Amino acid sequence: MQGLMMDAPLLVSGILTHAERNHAHQEIVTRLVEGGIHRYTFGDCARRTAQLAHALQEMGVKPGDRIGVMGWNTHRQLELYYAISGIGAVCHTINPKLGPQNAAFVMNHAEDRFVFFDTTFAPLVQALRPHLSGVERYVAMTTEEETAKLGVGVDCYETLLEGKPERFDWPSFDENTAAAMCYTSGTTGQPKGVLYSHRALVLQCFAALLPTSFGAGAGDTILPVVPMFHVNAWGVPYSALMIGMKLVMPGPGLDGKSLHELITTEGVTFAVGVPTVWLNLLAHVEENGLDLGRLRYTLVGGAALSRKIIDGYEKYGVRTRQGWGMTEMSPTGTVNFDGPGFYDLPHDERIEVQLRQGKALPFVDMRIVSDAGEELPWDGKSDGHLHVRGPWILSSYYKAEEPTLTDDGWFDTGDVCVIHPDGRMQITDRAKDVIKSGGEWISTIDIENVGLSHPAVAQAAAIGMPHPKWQERPLLIVQLKDGAAASTDDIKDFVNEKLPRISQVDDVQAVDEIPLGATGKVLKTELRKTFADYQLPDLR
Repeated sequence: MQGLMMDAPLLVSGILTHAERNHAHQEIVTRLVEGGIHRYTFGDCARRTAQLAHALQEMGVKPGDRIGVMGWNTHRQLELYYAISGIGAVCHTINPKLGPQNAAFVMNHAEDRFVFFDTTFAPLVQALRPHLSGVERYVAMTTEEETAKLGVGVDCYETLLEGKPERFDWPSFDENTAAAMCYTSGTTGQPKGVLYSHRALVLQCFAALLPTSFGAGAGDTILPVVPMFHVNAWGVPYSALMIGMKLVMPGPGLDGKSLHELITTEGVTFAVGVPTVWLNLLAHVEENGLDLGRLRYTLVGGAALSRKIIDGYEKYGVRTRQGWGMTEMSPTGTVNFDGPGFYDLPHDERIEVQLRQGKALPFVDMRIVSDAGEELPWDGKSDGHLHVRGPWILSSYYKAEEPTLTDDGWFDTGDVCVIHPDGRMQITDRAKDVIKSGGEWISTIDIENVGLSHPAVAQAAAIGMPHPKWQERPLLIVQLKDGAAASTDDIKDFVNEKLPRISQVDDVQAVDEIPLGATGKVLKTELRKTFADYQLPDLR
């Protein structure tokens, strides 16, 4: 027997319609690429999005077409999010930090028909054009005046909208229709395409808005520093409009000074981003004797949270939550929510728990599996490969030639983790990064967190170096803060005093800059190349 309920599809356009009807006067604030601050309301956004939808159809955009978007977090990209998917096309957000080769690959692989871009990326787009035979038109997301500076062959976003009707009859279609597309960063081989359905994005949005998830509510002002080209800015462009949060878009201003200005002037209470963003903001605040205004929570993801961030922000009355997910998971899989009594725990005990990646969102299943394929217990001790499944987790990469899932239907995340008895998952490493020494797995994340706690260290990364007796031993690579004068021997002593014997580093090396990838993660592949000829001290 089936229930007697309407079969109404879950569509992204429904979020916009709801926002216009129920939160029309809420504000969206953007730091513009052209300079200055832009303000308008959810109602204004809905009207301009309708105009954009009409413009897209006049351009010839059809359901299923992939539309490339290369831009900062702005109101214009927000309009593209809703207009493209609302008419049944696919919003393909392109990470400009992928570099020319990978950017060209993903645009051709996705078969983008049209490309929208911010003027910052005009030189990259111009260099790519000869290699993008499938792209029919290029649109600069700016004014007529700024577009004119780019020369011929580029259309103006604002001109496209002029005179178009401010109402659009959003079509209804199967909720499993593709809505958005994002490619992995391609640190191992070519980037892989992930195709998100309307259903997956809406369900992820509902789950992220639970009190035991992100924890942001209708009274918050939210700042997504995580880029809209990186897994849909963790769904914030959808969730903010769904519940009527004031939305503050940082545009290209991701430095500590620019972010601090937005946070304090716009009354930001909740912000999301990767650890490097929060370390830079914290340094700016500390160096200039500032405060963080009304900010009360940061959500950190994309790389492991460090104690340095937790303690640093708590000095300013800001609490830090950690989330974990992947491009393949739309993206959020777990959040380490701080429930009642959490901040009553002894400080060190609480920090130990807070550094874990958290509990699975509803409908996300997790398991840990040994190298032999045996499922391991949730005892907080058994390390294994993390597998996941759920309604917003991919079933296959776009145009995949090999199966994406395991034989029994799970996605292997590539992470190595333990799961504690209370359900909190804790990543100990990436499978490709884990250090195996004397038959034991050593967590590079633990080493890096201790390294970051040294007052002179700005960035830290641990990699395994070959050893004839122990198979591998850890090398810690550090980037010092500007003006810092600590020696590598001092840092080594500092770190090893705080680590168990098996995890103590054999050496510390300093570099001018630790390489970061397109999403702010440390590029250990590049560090391994740099230190390919390096030998540990006891092997020299």
